[in-house]
Amino acid sequence: MPLRLAVLECDTPQPQTRAIYNSYTGVFSALFAAAGKQLVPPQDLDSLLSISGYDVVNELHTYPALDDIDAVLITGSRHTAYDDDPWIKNLVRFTQKVLDSGRVRVVGICFGHQIVGRALGAPLKQSSNGWEVAVTDVDLTDKGKEIFQLDKMRIQQMHRDIVAHLPADAIPIGSNSFCSVQGMYSPGRYLTVQGHPEFTNEIISEILFNRHTVGIFTDEVYTDGTRRAPAPHDGVAIGKAFLNFMKQG
Repeated sequence: MPLRLAVLECDTPQPQTRAIYNSYTGVFSALFAAAGKQLVPPQDLDSLLSISGYDVVNELHTYPALDDIDAVLITGSRHTAYDDDPWIKNLVRFTQKVLDSGRVRVVGICFGHQIVGRALGAPLKQSSNGWEVAVTDVDLTDKGKEIFQLDKMRIQQMHRDIVAHLPADAIPIGSNSFCSVQGMYSPGRYLTVQGHPEFTNEIISEILFNRHTVGIFTDEVYTDGTRRAPAPHDGVAIGKAFLNFMKQG
């Protein structure tokens, strides 16, 4: 039986990405399909996961019943995880309910990582270091190395907000000089990363270009990010670790 995964879509992709993948559910489906091919033995996506997407920004009351799912993935977002917009408060409450369920596992990506932190009482803030963008190195803890089967994590980034301190029950999985909380783990409950394993060079480059065009990114941030966007990264390996976490707890 495939595992039942609900993707909580906290944003819509940029136009070129949307034309290819339709939604962030489509982007993550592509990541998990690639990750499934690296399992031993390889497995196709349909045998691994039954994926359903939920637009939690525009359809405030559209959430799955916990009995109908085995895992939740909270996507990244252009929005701010510590704002009190109604949909964000709804998302935090739902995340708390899932975390308290004792059965349904939670994967958090960037904004989703921060939402899990907020749901667990951790402080969030804007980083004094500015934006972390494109492929960066993350130093893994022993637990992080075990989970991801990597000595060091290389991951696409697109954030300025951070989880300032680990929640009480969280096991740290990685950090770097920009952000001390690059991921969190609690066995059978949640696994999060501050970066974006689902982002390809094309996806991140579109965001960099569009945010530079409207003045969100300075020339310096844009030039630096564009230089590092095509660098090799461990997105598929991280996707494989998420699959294992969702399947095994």
